[in-house]
Amino acid sequence: MAQSSSSVNFRIRREVSGLQGHIERAWQRWWVKTLVVLGGIGLIGYALLWLLFARNLPSVDGLRAYEPPLPTNVRSIEGLPIHSYARERRVELAYDEYPKLLVSAFLAAEDRTFFEHHGIDYPGIVAAFLNNLKSSGRPVGASTITQQVAKNLLVGNEVSYVRKAREAILAYRIEDSLTKEQILELYLNQIPLGRNAFGVEAASHAYFDKELNELTLGQLAYLAILPKGPANYDPFRNTERALKRRNFVLSEMLRNRFIDQAQFDQASAEPIGAVVRQTPKFERVGGYFVEEVRRQLIDKFGENEKAGPFSVYSGGLWVRTSFDTRLQQYAQTALRDGLLRYDRGRGWNGPLGHVDLEGAPTSASGDEEPVAKVSQNWAQALANTNIGFDYANWRSAIVIARTGDSFSIGFADGTTSTLPKWGAQMPVRNKGGNAFGAIMVGDIIAVAPEAGVYTLRSVPRVSGGIVVEQPQTGRVLAMQGGFDSRLGSFNRATQAMRQPGSTIKPIVYSAALENGMTPSSIIVDGPFCVYQGARLGQKCFTNFGGGRGSGPHTMRWGIEQSRNLMTVKAASQTGMERVVDTIDRMGVGKYPPFLSIALGAGETTVQRMVNAFSIIANQGRGHPSTLIDFVQDRHGKVIWPDNWRPCNRCNTPDWNGKAMPRPVIRARQVIDPITAYQMVHITEGVIQRGTATVLRDLNRPMMGKTGTSTGPTNVWFIGGTPQIMAGLYIGYDKPVSLGGYAQGGTIAAPIFKQFAEKAYAGLPPIPFRAPPGVRLVRVDRASGKQVYGAWPSDDPKASVIWEAFKPESEPRRNVARADDAGLQREAKPARRAATQSDSDFLQRQGGIY
Repeated sequence: MAQSSSSVNFRIRREVSGLQGHIERAWQRWWVKTLVVLGGIGLIGYALLWLLFARNLPSVDGLRAYEPPLPTNVRSIEGLPIHSYARERRVELAYDEYPKLLVSAFLAAEDRTFFEHHGIDYPGIVAAFLNNLKSSGRPVGASTITQQVAKNLLVGNEVSYVRKAREAILAYRIEDSLTKEQILELYLNQIPLGRNAFGVEAASHAYFDKELNELTLGQLAYLAILPKGPANYDPFRNTERALKRRNFVLSEMLRNRFIDQAQFDQASAEPIGAVVRQTPKFERVGGYFVEEVRRQLIDKFGENEKAGPFSVYSGGLWVRTSFDTRLQQYAQTALRDGLLRYDRGRGWNGPLGHVDLEGAPTSASGDEEPVAKVSQNWAQALANTNIGFDYANWRSAIVIARTGDSFSIGFADGTTSTLPKWGAQMPVRNKGGNAFGAIMVGDIIAVAPEAGVYTLRSVPRVSGGIVVEQPQTGRVLAMQGGFDSRLGSFNRATQAMRQPGSTIKPIVYSAALENGMTPSSIIVDGPFCVYQGARLGQKCFTNFGGGRGSGPHTMRWGIEQSRNLMTVKAASQTGMERVVDTIDRMGVGKYPPFLSIALGAGETTVQRMVNAFSIIANQGRGHPSTLIDFVQDRHGKVIWPDNWRPCNRCNTPDWNGKAMPRPVIRARQVIDPITAYQMVHITEGVIQRGTATVLRDLNRPMMGKTGTSTGPTNVWFIGGTPQIMAGLYIGYDKPVSLGGYAQGGTIAAPIFKQFAEKAYAGLPPIPFRAPPGVRLVRVDRASGKQVYGAWPSDDPKASVIWEAFKPESEPRRNVARADDAGLQREAKPARRAATQSDSDFLQRQGGIY
């Protein structure tokens, strides 16, 4: 009998209780495993998404406090805008300041569902993706306004799907952090719209020269098409294309019920109405002044955003300067006219520049056949030179062709005209021949209109600088550093180091007055030699023109007549260490103690010299020479000077009965106030009977001093009144002789006079005030001795004058004598005069200060 067997396998599993048991039982179900796998894939995908796209994305939190780069705006002493330092046109507005129709136009053009989505237009992304799969060209995006903000401010403009993904992630985060209105404000303030304009307000000025709220609906719609590519919709080159796109935006506004049919019909019938591309307003106001302000701001705050939040080209600073538009006009006109007067008759100084014009001939000599071919690139070539004028009716022009006996010339605005042969007949300086034969096609020249055509002008080769300052504050009111800043930015008022010549003498004699001398001290105008050592030997000084001297005279006479021998003797007696110390304290410069320094051999600038004279006129109190009053950040907070304080109630229209506000005086006492007044009183004599008598008929209290340096290579005048101090020099940039006849009194002083005649018009003639302790004594002008029995008169050459002395320093000898002009004395009048005091006389004359 067969034996049967069977095997049975049993699996014994121990039931696990608790959480582990639940997990194990759940894992046995297929759908749990599916969910876990899908979750893992999701986590891996998220990690990859973070690694590839979201890692290192910038923080959105910074957008809440985002401040776009803004230009620095410069204002004049009256608070009016005069210049802007900008590489990009920008004007920042708040959302509420944007016209509603403008917002609607941009929504219709760029993102009509902006207020509905959360930063990403998913249907648009799918459509763009499918379109890019079919196209091999530049990828087409579906960026929302939020994505454009992310791109422009945080991500960058790289063309790639990675950038688009990063942009989308960031847009989603932006929507979580900012309101829709805040996003639109960022967008409309920073979007690039062409013509170097960023933001819609800047674009409004760039394209229409209007404020944003002055634009028509058609013009607002035109701005809305520009984000797609400003060059594609240029209002002049691509007019039809621009009109078609603009009208599409208007139709989208109508479809979305942003406007009605009547508004659409009217706006779509409008021309674009754009203006020709132009430079920003105020760009050429006060060229040398605003350039010096720019240099100072860059030294203080830096040039761009890398230097800090208050940089010149992106910090949005508001700069209040001491620039006086009226005085600047008078100063630059006077200097230019003076340069032209000196240079007149010396011939044509050549072209201002030259560019090679493509397709144009390179020569225009009179022996060639007439040329009629005109280069087509002349307008851009002229614009690239940036050469121009704001003097009278002068214009810069480029020679673009020659035809017979005339040249065809072009201007920066694209117009053309003619320069006939008779209009260019001046001789060529130092070469011979006339200018017409020397002019070449491609030359940049100066011309002026005459008889329906243009005639040639010559820009002077000689140059110079002028500075106008307020003595009580040190504020520079005007500055001109050459003929025109567009011909070169080198500022001769602040950067040119020149020998001041005799304008240094008032400072030298101030040191002498502080060390025991008086205005009546007798100094011999005679030969003076010093031994300078074995190598240099004997040095003998002479007066201007080689004069050997005229004997003993008062200090006053020596200054009025600008006698070199008397100056070096006074400096030697005072001690050159003391003299150069005084010069240093007054900010002129640091010099070695050589006697030649007392005659102006050390180099300095016009600005320093004008400030030194301002110290003298301000009773010895000195302020630094400044162009900037204060600097505010974009929010209005004063950030420079560091210790700036407002003068509360200074601008109150009505007196409130309380004590008047008095600003803190921050001046330092540089020299003794009586010394300063003595020098003012003496240099008033320079105007009345000295080397600057050309200014006497201005008929107002005025001090001043002329100067002529060795050569003569520079001629100077510095002077003014208690209200305004000004100074200038004339000379070649590479110092050469101006001619033996050139003197400060004959060239520089007349320029100052032309300025002063207009600058002082309407100002009351205020005398210089004497500080406490000054003793005003009647002296004989020739001898400096005290006089009784005679009184000063209005005659500039009167024998008896008032002289200022320090206490106990006035001359003691009593003298009653007739002067060289035959002053008549009678016994009775003399006795009557002796019975009245100087104080009585001064009071009857209205006082002297």
